[in-house]
Amino acid sequence: MKIKVLKETSNELKIEVEGIGHTLCNILQKILSEDENVDLAGYDIPHPLASNPIIYVRTKEKTKPREVLLKAIKTAQNINEEFREELEKAIKKT
Repeated sequence: MKIKVLKETSNELKIEVEGIGHTLCNILQKILSEDENVDLAGYDIPHPLASNPIIYVRTKEKTKPREVLLKAIKTAQNINEEFREELEKAIKKT
């Protein structure tokens, strides 16, 4: 996986990520949009067969977009871990 910073200002971050698709992008967009410090969050896959997703985050006031994106990724990791644990419990019961 390669990540390229396309644009970065005090309240905006635009990155291109090689090797991921809609699944991870949707999760990050949802988590970011629920953050009260985020003004706008989204992603675009310019061409589904040949393009890497571009993730965009714009934050409010003095919040750094890198910080909210890293926080969103950590939240996604925690959700994934919780799901794994619950799935293992459910499988053991059957």
